[in-house]
Amino acid sequence: MKVLTHNLGFPRIGLKRELKRALESFWSGKTNEADLRAVAKAIRQNNWLLQKSAGIDLIPSNDFSLYDHVLDTAALVGAVPGRFHWHGGEVGLRTYFAMARGVESAPACAHCGAGGVAGAMEMTKWFDTNYHYLVPELHAGQTFQLASAKPLDEFSEARALGIQTVPVLLGPVSFLLLSKLETDFDRFSLLRGLLPVYETILQQLIAAGAEWIQIDEPALMFDLDAGQRAAFGTVFSRLRSAAGSGKLMLATYFGELRENLSTAVELPVDAIHIDAVRAPHEIDGVIAALPKGVRLSLGVIDGRNIWRNDFAQSLKLIRQAEGLRREGRLILSPSCSLLHVPVSLNAETRLEHELKGWLAFAEEKLREVITLANLVGGEPAGAVLADNEAAVANRRQNPRVHNLDVTRRLRSVSAADLRRHSSYNERSEKQRARLALPALPTTTIGSFPQTEAVRAARARWKRAELSADEYELFLEEETRRCVQWQEEIGLDVLVHGEFERNDMVEYFGEQLAGFAFTGNGWVQSYGSRCVKPPIIFGDVHRPKSMTVRWSKFAQSLTSKPMKGMLTGPITILQWSFVRDDQPRSETAQQIALAIRDEVIDLEAAGISVIQIDEPALREGLPLRRSDWAGYLEWAVDAFRLAASGVKDETQIHTHMCYCEFNDVIDSIAALDADVISIEASRSRMELLDVFVKFKYPNEVGPGVWDIHSPRVPSSAEMLDLVRRAARVIPRERLWVNPDCGLKTRRWEEVKPALMNLVAATRDARAAE
Repeated sequence: MKVLTHNLGFPRIGLKRELKRALESFWSGKTNEADLRAVAKAIRQNNWLLQKSAGIDLIPSNDFSLYDHVLDTAALVGAVPGRFHWHGGEVGLRTYFAMARGVESAPACAHCGAGGVAGAMEMTKWFDTNYHYLVPELHAGQTFQLASAKPLDEFSEARALGIQTVPVLLGPVSFLLLSKLETDFDRFSLLRGLLPVYETILQQLIAAGAEWIQIDEPALMFDLDAGQRAAFGTVFSRLRSAAGSGKLMLATYFGELRENLSTAVELPVDAIHIDAVRAPHEIDGVIAALPKGVRLSLGVIDGRNIWRNDFAQSLKLIRQAEGLRREGRLILSPSCSLLHVPVSLNAETRLEHELKGWLAFAEEKLREVITLANLVGGEPAGAVLADNEAAVANRRQNPRVHNLDVTRRLRSVSAADLRRHSSYNERSEKQRARLALPALPTTTIGSFPQTEAVRAARARWKRAELSADEYELFLEEETRRCVQWQEEIGLDVLVHGEFERNDMVEYFGEQLAGFAFTGNGWVQSYGSRCVKPPIIFGDVHRPKSMTVRWSKFAQSLTSKPMKGMLTGPITILQWSFVRDDQPRSETAQQIALAIRDEVIDLEAAGISVIQIDEPALREGLPLRRSDWAGYLEWAVDAFRLAASGVKDETQIHTHMCYCEFNDVIDSIAALDADVISIEASRSRMELLDVFVKFKYPNEVGPGVWDIHSPRVPSSAEMLDLVRRAARVIPRERLWVNPDCGLKTRRWEEVKPALMNLVAATRDARAAE
């Protein structure tokens, strides 16, 4: 019996980041909407044709997005916040991108803030990935309407190519659970208005010829109460009726169903997808509970990481579903959408051959799915399995992977290595005496604009068109201008600008042993923002100092404190493709020891303020609360191991962005950083509500400028946010800073915004 193959989603940026370039060209006014849509169409068509040629049976459509699939869903159902002045009809690109990026709004309204500004919707992490989604905003009595034809258009577009696709929709329950409520009310009361829109979409797709429709409900990985579980039954009964003869596939991923298993398998659908990479132990339970006639899509290829599949191990999992295979009810697939991995190894012309043999990107993962389906279907296995086994064994046994010195050092770590010498209260007195900062000290998060000139110089240096000495002189001049300008406008704690760095994780990985790098291994973080995660393949250690040269040079240019800028161990871990042959906690400790060495060297070089960024700390939380304690214990210990080797007089900062603090505030306090800076402007300081109940013991810098939007906030806006923050954080422990680093912004935005920030702070100081 043939085993069907299924893919849940494919990377949408294009092999060479064509979408990124098209978006940024459109936003800058260099191209028009037709140009943007033409690039998007070409990427979609290439993706469909690639999957068809690979042999995938169930190919997704509507998995493509111009910015974010959750934003697409909000636009689809007409959930547009009032500040964007949308009055019904189709949600056009102007409104769509305004929701994502903010806009200067013509008339002021109650939601808009000073000057009639329409701030962008909030972003947060998509479950426990490094992908950011736009958070829908809903209110009591919210009305919905079908406001986009995107799912239907893209299904029809694929059919015109002769490809029958499976339209993908974010399910109604997950959409509601991932949304932000303006007031406290029962979010499921909105189903009355929301479900008719979904029913219409399904009916349109079935009428257009869709045979399967994939409904993604990853919220089934959450801790759900009885009412939330009951909502799934209500929703899918309605969707089943609307779909008529069409087949529905429920897609779950990113973890275990646990107590939600019975809820999932009892829903009236034709197939259920489970993540057998993260929850292989649930396969038997799902099969036992699966209703007669319902198919199982078994996600045995890791859609979140880039390691080559171990066919022997996957075949063991698949054999557990042998009964389903014989009945024609087994489907093989990746564990989740391939959005989270690069497009193809074919673009990696410089990656070391041996290491390349250990990897599989999206295109290769499709071939792995097909190969497993063929093997299960009876294709001779000899050469295929032998080649795969050899590649897996080569990686497992390779001497480059293991370092005994690293192992010995880890074993020598003691409890004393995880603590500062004195309490915060004692340290803060010494730090104030050393730094002599004013009330409400101002600073930035670290990076300054990576201009075309900076990127061009780096590219020329890598191509050997610039000598090392010439490149160093260029970087020194950029750093000098940046430091002098910060002094001129009156910032209190300066940064060197990070012009020598490509990415906050890649830069460090390039200087640490145990890391490897791709040339084109790009994945989408949000919108046009793409990152190229390093690959942690072996034991990590620091051969030599990484940042001291540039921090020391920058400090020589000013008498003001210069922050040393480092990326923390958990963020390096989370934003890399991590080895899967040892616990993540052990890899985190290895990275922490490397960062600890750098912190100590920075202090010895005279750097009095050192920032260890951990924006990914909360991102690493397991989806189930019962699993949090174990993760938070080793994650906090990793940070403390990195930060605790310095004297009391040295001030340790950390930074977190798009982090919901309420649930983990105890652990954030346990980091014992002297100062924490956080993203807060998009929520207009709502994130600080947690600090009302929890008396955070150290210093806090809530962001007053949303750097993910191109708009420049006025000093009045920032002053309002400073005042809001001061109602919650004592002034003597309050800092003023942007939300995040300024790497992606232009100097034309940065200069006026930071000048406004300094002016707002002066006004706030004068008011006391």
